[in-house]
Amino acid sequence: MYTNAYIKRFVGLFLFALCLPHLYAAEPPKYEIRAVWLTTNYGLDWPSKSATNASGIKTQQDELCLLLDSLKAANFNLVFLQVRTRGDVIYHSTIEPVSKVFSGKYGVLPGYDPLAFAIEECHKRGMECHAWFVTFPVGTERIVREQGTQSVVRKKQSIVKRHKGEWFLDPGMPETTTYLVSLVNELIRNYDVDGIHFDYIRYPEEAKSFPDRSTYNKYGQKESYDDWRRNNINKIVTRLYDEVKQLKPWVVVSSAPLGKYNRIEKRPDAGWTAYESVFQDPVNWLAQGKQDMIVPMMYYLHDDFFPFVDNWVENGNGRYVVPGLGAYRIDENEANWATTDITDQIDYGRFYGGNGNAFFRCAHALDNSKGLYDELKNNYYKYPAQLPPLKWLNDSKPDAPKEVFVEKTAADSLKLSWKEPEGEGELTYTVYYSLTDSLNTTSAKEILATGLRAKEIQMPIASETEQGFLFSVSASNRYRLESEPSPEAYYYQSEYIK
Repeated sequence: MYTNAYIKRFVGLFLFALCLPHLYAAEPPKYEIRAVWLTTNYGLDWPSKSATNASGIKTQQDELCLLLDSLKAANFNLVFLQVRTRGDVIYHSTIEPVSKVFSGKYGVLPGYDPLAFAIEECHKRGMECHAWFVTFPVGTERIVREQGTQSVVRKKQSIVKRHKGEWFLDPGMPETTTYLVSLVNELIRNYDVDGIHFDYIRYPEEAKSFPDRSTYNKYGQKESYDDWRRNNINKIVTRLYDEVKQLKPWVVVSSAPLGKYNRIEKRPDAGWTAYESVFQDPVNWLAQGKQDMIVPMMYYLHDDFFPFVDNWVENGNGRYVVPGLGAYRIDENEANWATTDITDQIDYGRFYGGNGNAFFRCAHALDNSKGLYDELKNNYYKYPAQLPPLKWLNDSKPDAPKEVFVEKTAADSLKLSWKEPEGEGELTYTVYYSLTDSLNTTSAKEILATGLRAKEIQMPIASETEQGFLFSVSASNRYRLESEPSPEAYYYQSEYIK
């Protein structure tokens, strides 16, 4: 017997399949998260080599700017920058050593602060920068040996366990929470990140053999072993969320759980899952309001993808669900996916309640394998998109800019400027424009730029064209809540003086 819900979903999937060719041509949404995971571990995405002099520093910085320019050109709006890898970080810390990937030596910055530089460059391009934080893994034997006395394995022996040749913080030890809180507090206090994004916030692969029986015997009380492990992670997630919100309530807290939450009815043979395999319970975190966004790593196809998107959306509790897509699987040496395997997943998420996508990893989204980057730039992400508002954190909209000024600064350029609304704190701006006599600020097609921190922008125009332009600007606060649009400004471009 099939339930009504099952029949409804089956019919919906059938209709979705019929609609796919038509959805492709639909206008992209105004609100959408378009993210990449930018990996610093081993310099996979950045940097390509360590810096030991001024030339090396410039090369590193130029490389990042080129990556960000390419993302901006395709209207991406969020970067998950890997700031903690395996017990080391890419910024100044008094707790853990700086990663050697930047300077060639653990504990040594390369002559600049990579995180501070990346935040500034993301913000210049209207993108948010979220600190991607690898939570429990702290290194192989080789990494620990190279880090020496700076390694957490050497400094905090009571809270680490060795498992399958690697070291991990033990989630069951209360001191582990204290240690993680100290790292997160240091990061949030000292850097203007827009979010913090927890990866590997779970027990490791082959978790059944993780050697924490002694910890369980000491702290497990009357819980089952599995429930105790899940609750260890739940407590850490809760504490980290609350600590971040006490310091900077607008900072987005998210995690990257395994792509399949649990073995759902449609896929009882789902294999490796968050809940059953690694004692990760993101649905609980969402239900308790201890995540602002969930970014499950959904590097699968068809029945291993679509039903699990539904499962995440159904359990989202009003928070943002952003499926992580395996762009790396397009590579013929990986899974040799077709480009449509990725774009069908984008379509599905848009159609069934997802709030955007994240691509793993940055280089695979940008290298244009099988035309993926072109497809995103020219079609799926053709227009800029605003990041969706964090309405559960704040409900106060800022005032709008009162006036927009337009002036011609060159034969082929207009300058738009506006004054910051008074008393509103730190703001970003969205510029809307139209070539008609009306302006639709609900349409992505009419966004010229968004996420702007400056109060002006240059707009290229064709010098020989006679054309009228209608402009308006809105302001958004750190919670991404948008003001009403400003009064409209009209400008008529003509080659001739009339």
